[in-house]
Amino acid sequence: MKGPSRRLFLQLSGLAALAAACAPPERVPTGTFALLRRRWREVTLGTELFDPRTEPYRTRLAELGARARAHRDAMNPTDRSLWPDLPFPSLDATPARLRAMARAYALPGTGLTAEPGLGTAVATGVEHVVRRVYSPGAEPVGNWWDWRIGTPRALLDAAVLAAPHLTGTQSAALCAAVDDFVPESRLDDYEGNSTGANRVDLCTVTLLRAIAGEDPGRAALAASALSPVFPYVTEGDGFYRDGSFIQHGSVPYQGGYGAVLLTGLATLFAVLRGTPWEITDPVARTVLDAVDRSFAPFVHDGACMDLVRGRGVDRRPYGDHRRGREIAAAVLLLAETAPDADRARWRAMVKGWAVRDTAKPMLRAAEGGDLAFHARLAAVLDDDAVPVASEPGGHRLFPMSARAVHRGPDWCAALSMASSRVARYEYGNGENLRGWHTGSGMLYWWARGDGDHYSDSFWPTVDPYRLPGTTVSTRRLRDGAGGAWGDTRPPADWVGGATDGVYAAVGQHLYGLQSTLEAFQSWFFLDDAVVCLGAGITCRDGVPVETVVDNRRTGARLAVGAGWAHLDGHGGYVLPAGQPLRTLREARTAGGATRAYTALWLDHGVDPDAAGYVYHLMPGAGEAATAARAADPGWARVLANTSARQGVEVPSLGVTAVNFWSGGRAGGLTASDPCAVLVRDLGDGTATVTVADPRRDLDGLTVTWDRPVAGITRGHPLLRDARTGPRLTLVFGALADREGASHTVTVRLLSS
Repeated sequence: MKGPSRRLFLQLSGLAALAAACAPPERVPTGTFALLRRRWREVTLGTELFDPRTEPYRTRLAELGARARAHRDAMNPTDRSLWPDLPFPSLDATPARLRAMARAYALPGTGLTAEPGLGTAVATGVEHVVRRVYSPGAEPVGNWWDWRIGTPRALLDAAVLAAPHLTGTQSAALCAAVDDFVPESRLDDYEGNSTGANRVDLCTVTLLRAIAGEDPGRAALAASALSPVFPYVTEGDGFYRDGSFIQHGSVPYQGGYGAVLLTGLATLFAVLRGTPWEITDPVARTVLDAVDRSFAPFVHDGACMDLVRGRGVDRRPYGDHRRGREIAAAVLLLAETAPDADRARWRAMVKGWAVRDTAKPMLRAAEGGDLAFHARLAAVLDDDAVPVASEPGGHRLFPMSARAVHRGPDWCAALSMASSRVARYEYGNGENLRGWHTGSGMLYWWARGDGDHYSDSFWPTVDPYRLPGTTVSTRRLRDGAGGAWGDTRPPADWVGGATDGVYAAVGQHLYGLQSTLEAFQSWFFLDDAVVCLGAGITCRDGVPVETVVDNRRTGARLAVGAGWAHLDGHGGYVLPAGQPLRTLREARTAGGATRAYTALWLDHGVDPDAAGYVYHLMPGAGEAATAARAADPGWARVLANTSARQGVEVPSLGVTAVNFWSGGRAGGLTASDPCAVLVRDLGDGTATVTVADPRRDLDGLTVTWDRPVAGITRGHPLLRDARTGPRLTLVFGALADREGASHTVTVRLLSS
């Protein structure tokens, strides 16, 4: 929600009452803050989860101790620095070193555990930073995040872990500095830089400030100020009912800010458990539901898909696996305070991710980072009572974030689009400067063994004008073209589609970035293929327009036949109607990495007028299967491929699906208004009819199917009228406020 409406929501929904409910009694029980310090250490460091005498913990703890000893010995406080190689302000590295020293102090097996000299050095370092840099009244320079979240969290974390060695004066000075940059008023309004993951981070800082200063009021605030994070939103930052998660107003971000939010909430839930400020808000169930609805769909074999990672996709290789581990760690921590059923399901899910992540084995990778996560994951992997959960099959559509994920047998695909609500791409802080076309229908896909396809230097080396699945103008763009921080939304409203959870009809009205390009794209997700249609491709940029069938990071053998192509070890492509396929094999170098690519595309020429395309993607298919599909043109019949309607019929699957860009008729389906319709004959005498309003503006919708129907076996709350007999007519009420969701009616067919 936007600022004013969010403030009104908080007032009307009883934030004050919730704060009162979370407030401590007049006298906080003795030992409460000692409990919080111990709980913080146990939850964040995992001190009770592993034996420091066993590997890999013994080696990693010894390495941490050696680094901490080196940091302590090199400390040389001056007006300009705490370490000679880190001149102030150094608000990232200096506090991070102090925190590393504090962890070596708090963890067993480091050789410096509870060592007074190290604890005193941490206290001295914190005091020095507060006096020289992070002091009340100092002028913040650089990124706001460093001053309000990054620096105070690191300093407070160090102070809490080394608490026995901070004097009252040192603690008070640190608290005064934090209060100056993160005053209580920062949590008054849910807007600006105090929403979503940032709000959770601010609450974490507030709780650490409360622990450091033994301040019951701030502890209560840290808990109560989480309240606006929990309810579903209909715009702006937060969780949506369809599973979408948005940050920066328009960027799908489960694999960035969302992971930070989930980690922060899991930590706060665990630390505050059993204290006067335990999170008991029933609306917090949204967070538990988000594990399955918002995060799990975007984790494939342990890696978090790039289409929900915002500007972070090009930071460094294997960042998707790193984010996957972060999500897995948060899920296992959250499981410790979750109901039994959730805990059992999540542990099996994470175990499945870890077992299948052969590209960057999860347990081994965790050794070099989060030892608490390593211990939790090792316990799950060693527990024979925890099954290995498979990836869930079928389709998940996220209309509020213009994303789709489809899982078939041994393959997975994901689609990235853009709309008037969702950014084409995000860049900022000098990151992701050439992600211009990721929202132009980029179709990610993985077959068996493709776990590192987008991980291993894909983003720095791929041709940014030839991202797989996209239709683009080849007009050259400057780095960071469009607005920063996701301010690149096109005017398109029809973006989304309909799914019955197994198959899907997805589409977008495409507008080019800083281009005259306009087109209509549809994707029909099926058992072993994605049927891709494009129509109305029009542009006046004076340059060629291309549809990129694929751009695979591989030098594998490419075979091309009549109406098909195949990449060994990857999959096949079918191109009906003799569309000429262009191909290019090239090695691309960037950032010191060189990778081989095979590009396949359709050239629509310069300034096309209502051009179109049809092709089938067959992930994991062999060459013989690809050629056989090409020899069977009736397998998927194109019912329409125009700027008015796009649809297909697949008789063997009983599927008829149409994206109606405007009302009309395609095959046996008629719609009164723009919508998406998916019909499936289940083969048992029944069928389902699924409809959706991607534009979110229909007061009513009438859909007719030219199929004899005996009756309705399962209706829908929005179904206002149904007429059966020689043909089926369904009349739905207002779909406008349903956020583009799919609505399914089940009917009983008349036997022929």
